[in-house]
Parts: sequence; structure tokens; C-alpha cells
Amino acid sequence: MTVSAQPIGVFDSGYGGLTVLREIVQKLPQYDYVYLGDNARTPYGTRSFETVYHYTLECVRHLFDQGCRLVILACNTASAKALRNIQQLDLPTLAPDRRVLGVIRPTTEVIGNYSQTGHVGVLATRGTVTSESYLVEIEKFFPDLQVVQEACPMWVPLVENGEYASPGADYFVQQHIDRLMAQSPNIDTILLACTHYPLLLDKIRQAAPDGTTILSQGHIVADSLADYLQRHPEIEAQCSKHGQRTFLTTDSTEDFDRQATIFYGQPVQSLHLAL
Repeated sequence: MTVSAQPIGVFDSGYGGLTVLREIVQKLPQYDYVYLGDNARTPYGTRSFETVYHYTLECVRHLFDQGCRLVILACNTASAKALRNIQQLDLPTLAPDRRVLGVIRPTTEVIGNYSQTGHVGVLATRGTVTSESYLVEIEKFFPDLQVVQEACPMWVPLVENGEYASPGADYFVQQHIDRLMAQSPNIDTILLACTHYPLLLDKIRQAAPDGTTILSQGHIVADSLADYLQRHPEIEAQCSKHGQRTFLTTDSTEDFDRQATIFYGQPVQSLHLAL
């Protein structure tokens, strides 16, 4: 990035946020973006609120150092366990002129529009489920919506170990879909509340009942970001527009580039960031 660049920052604990970045870049290709994956300390889903908050804030600070005026937490666990504290406790003194947004709010603002039965299922990591962030946020916008959750602890390891398309993944996908549907047979909409899960989308569709709407977050977050920039011209004007993409990882760049290509959909060349 050049000294004058003020890219939009996108953060994730690992690779999953690249599925969100891919959709954002497709919708808003003119902006500069810096993606930071904290691969050295992933996964976040099993860690405490305090640890996730500490790690996320540290990475947000690094993105600010890269010139970012706006940072997207493209990680459900970070959005659930760290976003509120960062917005309310840290930004007012750390960087009052900068903004940090998450992926939970944009999704919960629209999820009720997709359901005909009023019954929705949420598939997520154990950390996101335990936080109950989706239950709380959905109730704000759709208080009559019936929402049930299912933690899928094996799904992220399946994806990150390259087993997402293997026959062995079928068992774990079917197991959790069945458990979700057992909680409420009237579910007609399922939200994939983890950015890794789109790589399992074909298997999830096969396992879910016919006619079920499966929602990935990427396009929802991209639409929400476009709307946010339109409503906040003072922030939008500060975002540089050279079409540049920079990828940072706290772990091996070689490993990151190999895996990231799968999530992002095209070749990636990353730089190492030492925390």
C-alpha cells in the first residue's frame, strides 16, 4: 500500500473472512482492501470472550496502522465476542474518527425477510452459539421470529483440512442439519453464521429439506457495506480507490496463500505480520 492509501480493512481469525471479502470486492471493486488473517492464533471459536476481545483489538490496531479508516470484522466469533467492547470502550479514545463494523448486525437486519414460516435456524461455531448474539440481535428486528441454533464444531476443521468436498464430510453435515431440524421441523431458512461454511454449501443443500433457503453472509455483508458507505459520505470519502488488494497473515505465508486461494477464489500472495 502507498502512504496515501486508506484501504478498507477486513479481519478474520483465519481464512473464512475471505468468502466475505470476495463478495465485497465483487460488489465494490474500486476500493482498496487489506485483509488480515490471524492464522497463528486460530481458531477463535473455542476461546474465551476476553481472549477473543484481546486478539481482535490487537489486529484492529494493526489495520489502523495500515491506514484503514473502516474495518470489517468478517468473523462471527469476533463480531459476537469483541465488536461491542471495541466500539464502546476503545474507539472513543483510541480512534474516534474510525469505524469498526461486524457481520452479525447486517445479517440479523434482513434474515426475517427470507422466512415464510417464521422459523429460522442458525448454524455456527460453539463460541458464536454460546454468545447468543444472533438470538439477541434477531429479536430486535424480528421479535416474532422463532430462532434455534446448532453448534457445528467439526465443520471448520473439515474445511481447513481440505475435506469439505470429501464423502467423509457428508456425515457431519447431515448430523448437524438433522439436529437443527429436530429442534424445529418448521424451519424454512438456515443461516450459515460462520464464514467457513459456504465451502460446505453443496452438502448443506443436499442435507437440508427440499425448499429450504440457505443464507451465506457474504452478499448480505457486501450489500450492507455499500449502503453504509452511501449513508456515511464522510467515511466513504476517506477510503482510497485504486483497486488494490493486500493480504496479511500472522502465520506462514506459504500456507496462507495455498488455503486462501480456495476461499477467495483466485490466487493470493500474502505478507507476514508479526504480532
